[in-house]
Amino acid sequence: MKYFPLICHTHYSLLKGLNKPTDIAKRIKSLRLDGCAMTDFSTLAGAVDFIKEFKSEGLKPILGCKIPLETEYGLAFVTVLAKNTEGWKTLVRLSSESNNPENYCKQPKLPLEKFKEIADSNIFVIDGHIDSPLSCAVFDHDFSESSAPYDSESYEEAKAYVHPEWVSRCNSIISHYCDAVTEENVLLSVQLQDESNRPCQRLLAEGMRYLSKKTSCKPIATNDSRYATQQDCDDHRVLLCNLMRTTLPEVKSKMSNISSARKNLHKHFFRSCKYHIPSYEEMLDIHTEEELSNTMLVSSQCGDYDILRAPILPEFSCPDNQTPDDYLRSLCRVGWKEKIEGKVGSEKQSIYVDRINSELDVLQSSGLSSYFLIVADIIAQIRANGWLPGPGRGSAAGCLVSYLIGITSIDPIQYGLIFERFYNAGRNTADRVSMPDIDMDVPVSKRDEIIDYIKSKYGEEKVAQMITFQTMMGRSAMKDVLRTYGDVSFEEMNSITENIPDKADIADDLQEMQDSTGQSSIIRWALENRADKLREWCYIDENNNLQGKMAKRFEQAIRLEGTKRTQSKHAAGVIISPQPLNEICPMILDQTTKNMVAGMEMQDMEDIGMIKFDVLGVAMLDKIMGVQSILAKGDIHD
Repeated sequence: MKYFPLICHTHYSLLKGLNKPTDIAKRIKSLRLDGCAMTDFSTLAGAVDFIKEFKSEGLKPILGCKIPLETEYGLAFVTVLAKNTEGWKTLVRLSSESNNPENYCKQPKLPLEKFKEIADSNIFVIDGHIDSPLSCAVFDHDFSESSAPYDSESYEEAKAYVHPEWVSRCNSIISHYCDAVTEENVLLSVQLQDESNRPCQRLLAEGMRYLSKKTSCKPIATNDSRYATQQDCDDHRVLLCNLMRTTLPEVKSKMSNISSARKNLHKHFFRSCKYHIPSYEEMLDIHTEEELSNTMLVSSQCGDYDILRAPILPEFSCPDNQTPDDYLRSLCRVGWKEKIEGKVGSEKQSIYVDRINSELDVLQSSGLSSYFLIVADIIAQIRANGWLPGPGRGSAAGCLVSYLIGITSIDPIQYGLIFERFYNAGRNTADRVSMPDIDMDVPVSKRDEIIDYIKSKYGEEKVAQMITFQTMMGRSAMKDVLRTYGDVSFEEMNSITENIPDKADIADDLQEMQDSTGQSSIIRWALENRADKLREWCYIDENNNLQGKMAKRFEQAIRLEGTKRTQSKHAAGVIISPQPLNEICPMILDQTTKNMVAGMEMQDMEDIGMIKFDVLGVAMLDKIMGVQSILAKGDIHD
């Protein structure tokens, strides 16, 4: 017999979930289960990574999310699973709407009425676990003040918080769900993995089992999985200490004080190691066969998700009904007359002719004309405003097409720059065209105006910036671990970490490590290459194992490398989509600008077919423009 894990948090639940999709897939395979659902808190950012990893391992991925739902009984998380591609689109709309500035209040929030407007029969709704809308209906308690029922030390204490009309309150919420998604898609969560540590779990489970008998909603076994295996719980606690900005000794001290312990919303994770992905046998010990078989029923009704596709370029609107290919060639001819004809000796003209024909053949056979036209149009708009764009950055300066149409200001042939370093058709596959990467350097003071121009041209709903994640890596991972234990001085911590290099400084070595071992670690590199400087704390023995007084801390930091830690807005990337972005990817609120941004990282956006354009603000361009302005005014004194 099997079951299907339906509530699992990845490291995209920043500092609340531990594992990467690769770790989760490994655990699922070891348990001989069919797959797993991903249900991160208020984010769908990990969907692409999750799908790719699970499919590569022959496992079934189910995409889900914990949506922060506001009902009359409070704000809590309802678990939503997408049944198919249409369900994924519904999930995207729900997630995006929770980030709408009208709803957002310190955190994403979705009013129940909005949920009902968007939800449909392509999703499953799972409610009844701790900190869910139904749990708010069960307990007569304001969770904005404290989490007393959840922290109750006994079953009787938790029971004292139960609202006398909890059944009718729960039925009210369930009826809203049934109206929105149909009753067969509403499931009541029975969650018991930590009932000995959290008595309220048993109380809620009993309540959901009772409601399932009084309604048409099926009971379903769930598990609040924050990490893959029980052995991972110590690493998870490091994340929580960083989330709470505390240390393990401080947590231990507060846990011994009852009043302080009650204020610790995460205390159960420090008391128990049961928030892993359990085996079927573990689940059978605490659940009925019906509850377990219902997880397989859900899995059987969830199909494939058609969200991964080759990049789709937005069509550039060309004058005189020209095709993008024809218009790009006509711009090249104009540039030829301005920059080559009469300026390059006749003996070199054939070199330019061969080069431009070769480049156009490669670029247009790859369907990239619109890409170059879009970039050229943005640069032209910058110049039209009297602003100064950059002359060309990196390998993009090796493209003659870019020079002729005004994207760059550097003649690549004059300086011996190679086109193939910029773009090589050999990178393309039968089902995917590799996109060029042209960085547009713009005055930092004008960047927002340039992005506004892009939005006005292609449609505000089709243009957005995107997120990026900062990870625990190298020096930062080591410091996060050392701070957690609270027994290493600031000076000693710096003495250790000063010998751990930045990722950029050893990028080639890390790639070699990845290619040869399947994984890379900055800390491991430091132990191998700066052994004498780190031996006081940790070293690698003849059996390739870590030894020394801090070996366990180093091992833990190595395990945590690559774990996502914080989220921010990408410094340069701008997405231009051929259709409204909120129909394709989740949108989130940038709290600084109050603008909606794409809620996935660069590579994931490309994997769902979106094209990224880099618009980099460069302060030096502002300074040069300032000098030009002074010179133009003649405002110079000896």
